[in-house]
Amino acid sequence: MAKLNKKNVENLLVKGKNVLVRCDFNVPLKDGVITNDNRIVAALPTIKKLIENGGRVILCSHLGKPKGPDEKFTLAPVAVRLGELLKKEVKFAKDDNVAGEIAKKYIAEMNDGDVVLLENTRFRPEEGKNGEAFSKDLASVADVYVNDAFGSAHRAHCSTAGVTEFIDGETAVGYLMNKEIEFLGNAVESPERPFVAILGGAKVADKLNVISNLIEKCDTLIIGGGMAYTFLKAGGHEVGKSLVDNEKLDYCKEMIAKSEKLGKKLLLPVDTAIAKSFPNPIDAEIDVEYVYSCKIPADSLGLDIGPETGKIFADAIKSAKTVVWNGPMGVFENPTLAKGTIAVAQALSEVDATTVIGGGDSAAAVVQLGFADKMSHISTGGGASLEYLEGKVLPGIDVIQDA
Repeated sequence: MAKLNKKNVENLLVKGKNVLVRCDFNVPLKDGVITNDNRIVAALPTIKKLIENGGRVILCSHLGKPKGPDEKFTLAPVAVRLGELLKKEVKFAKDDNVAGEIAKKYIAEMNDGDVVLLENTRFRPEEGKNGEAFSKDLASVADVYVNDAFGSAHRAHCSTAGVTEFIDGETAVGYLMNKEIEFLGNAVESPERPFVAILGGAKVADKLNVISNLIEKCDTLIIGGGMAYTFLKAGGHEVGKSLVDNEKLDYCKEMIAKSEKLGKKLLLPVDTAIAKSFPNPIDAEIDVEYVYSCKIPADSLGLDIGPETGKIFADAIKSAKTVVWNGPMGVFENPTLAKGTIAVAQALSEVDATTVIGGGDSAAAVVQLGFADKMSHISTGGGASLEYLEGKVLPGIDVIQDA
């Protein structure tokens, strides 16, 4: 995957034009109230730029997984919060057809600098199937298209990809999307070296292609979290009741051999926090002991990396100039089992390097543990960032015009 250079919102001529912006307003709601507005805040720079330049800004997004119109998933609360943040009216087009007659009436009445938010794109069942009719409906209300929703860029939906086939004007990425392309793309494709990649999380199966791609690109690959036990077992070690993906043992052996052949360092945990059972509930008090990773007792399971491993991983990070991290080192939701993840986050916060956190649980961990402001970039996309780290072309980026 070559370094991407896509047309971005900075130089778009939008005065007097209808600009359709795909945002990521998939925010958590409780009883119709937004409990975290980070994704709305993240969209503001692009929206403000288009308003300043005299565009007529039409926003669209999905929220949740409705199978059609469903009041639980309306974007109405987002329009209210967005209006508060922008300090101007955001008209909400309450139209189950999303880009139907009601929406078109609102759009026809817009002046330069006005903002309209369309209803949840997934109220149209064909959104996820990239159906032509809905793509055409979205394109019919716009002269220009901007995609600023990296978290949905790995999906070829009507609002992320299909719409671009029917828009006559320019297509571009927003500021948020551009930042993702720059940080994630550059980190993997043209990193300053040494380049250290850290992978954690539960299953090897979730990250097969990521592991293979990163071994080729990085200088050191660190593996922690639940997936480490499959690698340890593949190396002939006893892992007790630890989470193991038995179908992927041969794959792990191949990756160990591949790293040796390419002269790459592959670091696995040397010690492990063990307990007799998984904490229930997840944040319950738990007694752990630390043992060598190659000697986990038959009646115990590994739940976090140990202190010695934390030091080894931190030392590898301290020598790096580029670090990409995806996946926690243990059950970080539990204070006793968060120590390994904290050790890695701490090392990342202190290193003089480009540090990129690849979305999902590792992003949640960094924010929850208070290290967010010390990282160069925290990705807004879980699945999208994983696919990007695999070296895949993401449809929502691929369809945008090159700069």
